[in-house]
Formats: sequence, C-alpha cells, structure tokens
Amino acid sequence: MSLIGARVLRKEDPNLITGRGQFVDDLAPAGMVVMVFVTSTEPHSRIVGIDTSEALALPGVLAVWTAADLDGLPPLGLPGLGRPLLATDVVRFVGEPVAVVVAEDKYLAADAAGLVLVDYESLPAAASLTAALADGAPALHEVLGGNTVFEQPFDDDLAVEFAAAPHTASLHIVNNRCAAVPIEPNACLADWGPSGLTLWATFQAPHHLRNTVATYFGIPQDTTRVVTPDVGGGFGAKINFVPEYFLACALSRLLARPVKYTQTRSECQLLMYHGRAQEQDVDVAFDGDGKLLALRVRVTQDQGAYPDPTGMGLPVLTTAMSAGCYKIPKVAVSWRNVVTNTTPVAAYRGAGRPEASYLIERIIDIVADQTGVDAVEVRRRNYIPADEFPYATHSPLAVYDSGNFAGAMDELLTLFDYDGLKAEQARRRDDASKKLIGIGFSSWLEIAAFGPPGSLEAFGHLASWESVQIRVQPDGSAIIYTGASPHGQGTVTTFAQIAAGELGIPFEKISVRHGDTATIPQGIGTMGSRATAVGGEGVRTASVRVVERAKAIAAHLLEANPSDIVLEGDGFAVNGTPSRTVPWSEVAWKSFRPLEIPPETEPGSLDITVFQQVPNFSFPSGAYCCTVEIDRGTGEIEITGMYLVDDCGTVINPLLAEGQVHGGVAQGIAQALYEGITYDSNGLPQNSTLMDYLIPAASDLPDYTCGRTNTPTPNNTLGAKGIGESGSVGAPPAVVNAVVDALSHLGVKHLDMPITPIAVWNVLKGAQ
Repeated sequence: MSLIGARVLRKEDPNLITGRGQFVDDLAPAGMVVMVFVTSTEPHSRIVGIDTSEALALPGVLAVWTAADLDGLPPLGLPGLGRPLLATDVVRFVGEPVAVVVAEDKYLAADAAGLVLVDYESLPAAASLTAALADGAPALHEVLGGNTVFEQPFDDDLAVEFAAAPHTASLHIVNNRCAAVPIEPNACLADWGPSGLTLWATFQAPHHLRNTVATYFGIPQDTTRVVTPDVGGGFGAKINFVPEYFLACALSRLLARPVKYTQTRSECQLLMYHGRAQEQDVDVAFDGDGKLLALRVRVTQDQGAYPDPTGMGLPVLTTAMSAGCYKIPKVAVSWRNVVTNTTPVAAYRGAGRPEASYLIERIIDIVADQTGVDAVEVRRRNYIPADEFPYATHSPLAVYDSGNFAGAMDELLTLFDYDGLKAEQARRRDDASKKLIGIGFSSWLEIAAFGPPGSLEAFGHLASWESVQIRVQPDGSAIIYTGASPHGQGTVTTFAQIAAGELGIPFEKISVRHGDTATIPQGIGTMGSRATAVGGEGVRTASVRVVERAKAIAAHLLEANPSDIVLEGDGFAVNGTPSRTVPWSEVAWKSFRPLEIPPETEPGSLDITVFQQVPNFSFPSGAYCCTVEIDRGTGEIEITGMYLVDDCGTVINPLLAEGQVHGGVAQGIAQALYEGITYDSNGLPQNSTLMDYLIPAASDLPDYTCGRTNTPTPNNTLGAKGIGESGSVGAPPAVVNAVVDALSHLGVKHLDMPITPIAVWNVLKGAQ
C-alpha cells in the first residue's frame, strides 16, 4: 500500500529528541586538538605584521600559523578573486581569518588567539553598493579595475514600450542582508592519517566537498572520506566552501593529529556566508485596468569581499524569475555583481527567488495603488492561464512546468473573510483610538528541483542527477543509500515512504543512509529543493527495478510466469491465485543462493543503483495573505493572520511539508520585520551577535492557516515539485504589502525591509 500522502512521523526524531544525535562537535577522537581563528577587526587594511610570540609561549599551544606558513595552499573560489585560507597582505572584511591557533583544547586556543597581535595599516573601505560603485571608490581587488565583478546589460531596455505605455511606475528596492543563523554553526574535524584523510563537516553536499578537497590537495578520492553526520540546519549557507574545511585538513597533515574547528555563535554571524543583500531598480508599464504591459528589472548584487560562484548566480535566478506568475508581454533584465568590504554573500534559503517574488509582488501592489483596482483583481487580470503550461518565460532557465495561480488565490480567499476585513479596515482608519489594519497578498512562484542536465555543471564537481542505491537484505528489509544529504528536511522519512509503496516492504523495515562518501557511491547533495523531486524520483526508479528482479525470483520459486506475479502484503503472489504466495524474506534470502534462483539471475541481484536525472526544473507556487494591526502610538506591528496556500505538486508527507512551510514562513517574516545585518560607512558591523541581531522567538510568530492546491509536475513520476524554500519566497512580500497597505492612506508607497516599529512610528509621526 502506498504511503505517499500519509502523515507519517519522522524516522529521524527518536535519536534527536532523546539526545542521541551525533553532530561534528560531539566527536573527539584520541589525540584531537582544536583550532581557533584570529580574525580581522578591520574592514579593509594592509597587514603590516603579526606577532605570535605571546600566544606560542602559552602552555598547551602547539602552533600558530599565518598565511606565510601556508605557502602553496591556493585561495578558494574564482581565479584572481579567490578567498585565501588566511588573509595574505590585505584583509577585506571584519571577521576574515588572519591567523590560526592550534592548542590542546578550545579554551587554551581561544586564550592564545587573543594574544596574537596584528598590526594594520588602514585602507579606505567601501561597505555598501553605493560606496563601491561611486567614482573614486577604493578598489577591493586590483585585477577588477573597479568593484564590478561582472555585468550583464539589457538586450533591449524597452524604451519604446515604456514611452508608449498609458502608465508607468518605478521602484527602488533593497533586499536586506541576512545571516543564516542555523542552530548549529559551522564545524569540522579533520583526521589525516597514514591511510588517508577523513573530514567530518557540517555541509550539504559531502561528495562535492570530498571531490573538491581531494583535488585541492592533489590526493586520490579513494583515500579521501567526507562524513556529514547530523547537521543542525544549513539554509544554503552550508553549501559553500569556507577556509576552515581546508585549513583543518592541512593542519592535521602537518601535526599528524585530528584537528577540530567549531564556530562560536559570534563567529558564525561574521564568517558564515550572508544572504540576500541585493538592490533592484524596477520599472513597470501598465494600462488603466491594471494590465501589465512591460517590466524592466536591473539587479545589483552585493557579493561581499570575495565573489563566490554560488553568490554570482543569485542575480541570474532573480532576473530569471522576475516576472513571477504573470503573463507580461515584454520583460527586460540586467544585472551586475559588485564586491564590498563585508562578509561574502551566497545562497540563503530561496537564493535569488525570494528577491524575485518580492520585486514583482511589490510592483503589483504599486499598480493596484495607482489604478485603484483591487490588489487581488490586478493579480487575477495578469495570471498566466492554467491551460498555457508548459509556459516559456523571458528566460531560458524558466519554462514553467505546471500551475494554477488563479486556483491558489481562490483557495486562499476561502480561508478568511476578505470583504469583512476591508470593511473593518475602513472603519478603523476613521477611529484614532483603534489600531490600523493592513492586508497584504503575494502570488509567488519559485524555481526548484535543481536541476536538469547542465544546470549545475558550472559549479565545479556538481552535476544535475542524484544517486540512489537500494539494497534488499537477506531478511527482506531494505537499505536506501542516497547522495542527498539532509539537514532537517525529513528525507529519511520521505524516501522510506516512497520505497515502501513501491517495494511492498513495510515502512519500519526500510532504513536510509546518507552523508558518508565511503558508503554512498556518489552524490550531488541537498540544495534548491531537489531532494524529493530528483532523489525521491530516484528512489522510485530503483524500487521499481528491484521489484522487477524480485518478481523473477518469486516466479521461479512459485513455478509461475514473472508477468503473473504481483506484490501482495509483505511478499509476492500469483495473480488470481492468492493461495500461492512467497514472502519478501524468502525471496530476499534466496536471491543470495545461486542454486535456488533462475539460471540467468546473478546472486545479490536485489541491489540496484541509479543516477536519476529529471528533464527540467520544477516551479512550486502559491498564494499567501498576511494581515497586520499597527499601534498608532508606538508603531508596533502585530501579524494577526498568516494564510498560506501552497502548490508543491504531489505531497509525500503532509506533516513534513507543513513543517517546511512553517519554517520558511518564519524566516520570511523575520526578514520582513526583524533581521538585517548592517555596517557603518567604514565597514564595521553594527549587529554581529544575537544580542543585537534580532530574530523572532516563537512568541513573536503568528498561527498559520494553511490550504493547498495540487498541480503535479510532469517532470517526475511522483509529481513532486519541492517545498523546502517556498515559505521564504512567499512570506516577505505578503508581510510588507500588509504593512504598506495599513499605511497607504497616509501616502506610503513602499518601506524597505526590515520594517521596524521605529520606521512605522516615524511615518505615523510625520502624518500627524
């Protein structure tokens, strides 16, 4: 019986909730030592000298290394713009590692790091896009001749279309810089011994890391092992190569001892890649009925101090998805990547797609405001019709597979009384003693299931398939080995559900192994909501092939034709003859006994490996509404309702899908109202700890009212699109649109994230 669609409890949870999970920092092999970074306190300075003498004199300190001691270890990332393992002559952001201390324990190492003295000669800093692009701006990398890494101009800026349009509007949008803040910061443990290198790491793609580390050090992959045990959240930030992984390996080889590194929370804020940090200039042309005629988008992406290959791809995804779920006759896009004296920027949950959803959904509300057409109606008038899929957009990356955007909005409006809320909103505006009400919508769309052949090959060792091996044990249980590497998604549970339905083996007798390059044949990893749509499809493909082989063995045992064998209960039967059955356990056991299986069948044949590909990305979508109340006296914003309709195609496990949505929406609300890494004009971070970087607690978040629509993707037989990033894509525009709507009668057209109470209070005070 299929378990697809069943609310099955997670297989992963018993270990985690009883304290039996195993994380990198739990590991302590014999002889282990600890490394701690000495990090830059300067945003842009020349390193004049480094005095390590006091640190080296501290008992228990083994060594202190600077870049001069690591000759021959090249930087990471783009040629000529790579991020060094330790800063060489110049530091380019606060928090950049300058030296590394290795000691017998973490407390000694931290004390010693505090004794390393670095002499800096300050250089002018460019800590914002405006500063980096200004005439005469200090250049971060001489090879660039400026601070623009790459620029894609408009093919056609649509000047003719805009000149002829009845109405136009423009908007400058700032997507605030966010820290990923996973519950587990980055950590790694390297043990380079006579038989090879083992690296335990908090990473989302173990084979990607293994292959890259082996290439970096010029060693064989068969003697290089990467293990990603339990990982406490990744959110895209743990798909990027960072100095600690490579330094731990290098130092372990030099010391012939295991070397561990665990970030502190404050280090995590400054060293882990940031997300978002994107500015957009958007122009829209439309008619008096709110019909969109043309869209022009120019994206400027802050790359931080060192452009990462993943970060370089962010504006590509934003511009590809910038038309959202709307049929716009003409779309023009342009983008550029710029370096600044800040923490490098790369993937963060959604990675370029929340930025796209935000820009188009803000523009839709601008059109509604200027035309006087209701915001829901403007959306309806511009949706891509449900009968026009697959739908080719302005970007070759974005050929939408399926969807019903109007249907999602219809479902959303059943979850609350829209007309009643609008009437109450109008009454409140005339009563100064009442809180203001705002209603905000987003009809969002994202690109997921990374991806079709060729879509990931530009990122080094990555490719666009996923590996799955299914091995039936002699007792009839099964083990799934997957190249997907989960960090909280519930992949173990969903893969077992898929396999149980196809194999006919009970869910309880199926286990899933992941995160170890020594046991998984090869893999790509988990990012871009690809685990189920690609890896899960691989589970189904491998399961079907295993069953076909098992049927041949069962037919031999039952003296029947393989075409007459059917799965029945926990075994096989002859179709139409229920008395003639053989259990899975017997078929599995006999599969290892050459004299009891068909002559053409090899022993151990119930062991199948597939490298699953899919023909296209998938495009999850949905419709969200946020309602807020605003205190006129304080500017405090309270979310009073969060109504969520998601379309991720086939849902494997509704319980896990809802959890993914809830987590993503929480991060989206956080970006809209709370979070934002800021720097002063000199490049000094203003909120580098959780004392001053605000993330919401559970009490700050509303209840969610959820609905669902389902347009299965044709790109895999499961029909699953992915849902890991959806909430972070749909929530920010809904929240911001609600706040702006509450203040629109005061002439407010736009407020940048995070919208804080003081920002709202200033608006209200100005209106008074």
